Amino acid sequence: MCGIIGYVGPQNAKDIIIKGLKRLEYRGYDSVGLATFEKNKINSIKCAGKVHDLEQKIDTSKFIGTSGIGHTRWATHGEPNSINAHPHVSNDGKIHLIHNGVIENYKSLKEFLIGENVKFTSDTDTEVLVQLISYIYNNEDVSFEEAVKLSLSKAVGAYGIIVMNSENKNELIAARKGSPVVIGINDKEYFISSDTSSIIEHTKNILYLDENEIISIKGDNYKVTNIDNNLIVDKKIEYLDINIEQIEKGNFEHFMLKEIFEQPAAILNAMRGRIDYSNNTIKLGGINDYALNILNSDMIYITACGTSWHAALLGSYMLENLIDIPVKVEYASEFRYRKTTVTPNSTVIAISQSGETADTLAAIAKAKYIGARTLGVVNVVGSSIAREADCGVYIHAGPEIGVASTKAFTSQVVTLNLISLFLSQTKGVNQLKINKLISEMSSIPDKIEAILSFSDEIKEIAKYYKDANNFLYLGRGFQFPVALEGALKLKEISYIHAEGYPAAEMKHGPIALIDNKMPVVFIVSKKGYSKILSNIEEVKARGGKIIIVTSVDDDELKDYSDHIIKVPHTHKFLSPILKTIPLQLLSYHIAVLKDCNVDQPRNLAKSVTVE
Repeated sequence: MCGIIGYVGPQNAKDIIIKGLKRLEYRGYDSVGLATFEKNKINSIKCAGKVHDLEQKIDTSKFIGTSGIGHTRWATHGEPNSINAHPHVSNDGKIHLIHNGVIENYKSLKEFLIGENVKFTSDTDTEVLVQLISYIYNNEDVSFEEAVKLSLSKAVGAYGIIVMNSENKNELIAARKGSPVVIGINDKEYFISSDTSSIIEHTKNILYLDENEIISIKGDNYKVTNIDNNLIVDKKIEYLDINIEQIEKGNFEHFMLKEIFEQPAAILNAMRGRIDYSNNTIKLGGINDYALNILNSDMIYITACGTSWHAALLGSYMLENLIDIPVKVEYASEFRYRKTTVTPNSTVIAISQSGETADTLAAIAKAKYIGARTLGVVNVVGSSIAREADCGVYIHAGPEIGVASTKAFTSQVVTLNLISLFLSQTKGVNQLKINKLISEMSSIPDKIEAILSFSDEIKEIAKYYKDANNFLYLGRGFQFPVALEGALKLKEISYIHAEGYPAAEMKHGPIALIDNKMPVVFIVSKKGYSKILSNIEEVKARGGKIIIVTSVDDDELKDYSDHIIKVPHTHKFLSPILKTIPLQLLSYHIAVLKDCNVDQPRNLAKSVTVE
């Protein structure tokens, strides 16, 4: 949820940290702070608000050190204010700490420390960590690094932390459990962060901390050890192939709009090197060795959260259609806690843009504990799910900065098509279906370009509905997950209440809401056309405002609709991609017209790394 960054090297730490925090602000933007080492002390400053607000408060004459830490917060414990902002500081003022995650047993630790006369100034769970580290460091004969390890061994929950101590000049200690920590390594300088986006303009040489690992950086040396057994870990430095232009807005007003318009390229990247159009075959090296085992599964589970869950629904339709294995879709937050029928002969597919979603990671861990095969479908290379799953396929959408997912969703749908086709091909059945679908995939980027050219027309439609209080999205079959995703996008960025339903379910409750102030979005395909036409008539009879998104060329639809958005026709497996994009644009334009913060909607964070 939160963004953390640290720096050790020859440059001014404050400048690097501020720039990094701006890159991380999509992870949290309730409050912000930084601390730098100055001679024999640490200077610290923090405030409620955004990074820009902090910049206005900094006395540049005081923050001139070459090592430091910074944090941008998404509040969990304690309201967003300057007191609860990070860094948190020990009673003696020596130890400063920033944290991404949640310490679940903070209350019992806090009670113990209060009994030892430790004073607390904030309402956060994080402050318990810094006070515990200070207590152990001052009362036991241990090094600073050992004090951090001992403290973390007593903490229950998730953390990605960076700690600094005024007695240990130019030393930073970072650790992870359940929350990502990456290290950028350059010539005699180190960058620590929760996200590579704040690092790649300085270096592409990346070291990923794994679970229960801690790194101590002193000057131009570092050491990684396992917190549990204290053994030194030999870590591989990996090269991250991302360009700085990919994480900048360019000429677009918002990251979300940029990412909507990047979808033709993102989908090409998802397919590149994986489809042999001349032979109508699919190549997926990431799951090649596991394909036969997957096909022998008694059951396939797909688990995900949010937008990824909508992609999972579509994936289940494709897999069941092509390989005839039962597929169940579960919210990761439910899967991890309830009794399931997963067996060692099941396959669990985990979908996550970031690859760091806490509930989805926990679902992977549960599946592995049972002995099931695990397959990750993620965007971020080197992410936790990518490393934890037995096998997987990257979606290659490129960095997605906007909190509301757009190109990641459509790239997930393309990738799930590829997985379904590959497994069907391996099984040796449905060749006619495979041929039809592969022949259509090559045209999808051009069809998306055609839809994007309607953006101004969709903006005009948005003007009619920007003041609506409620929306209803309805679709059948493959269009039902599109309805869910369209409603979610509108809720996320415009704060308009919206619900997605299977169209046939309208008469089982939602129809009671329809009046002349209720916009209803119908996603219409040829499949079930006459049935959904009947639903449209029922809404029209009750005065509802009707927006239709369709590939069906029928004048009758124009007669029923207040507004109609036509999209090109394609294969039913791919139609959700084309029909989702107008809904992304509609949500975007409504949110902009309402003057909402599109890229950083209230109360939301890009990566949900805590429960």
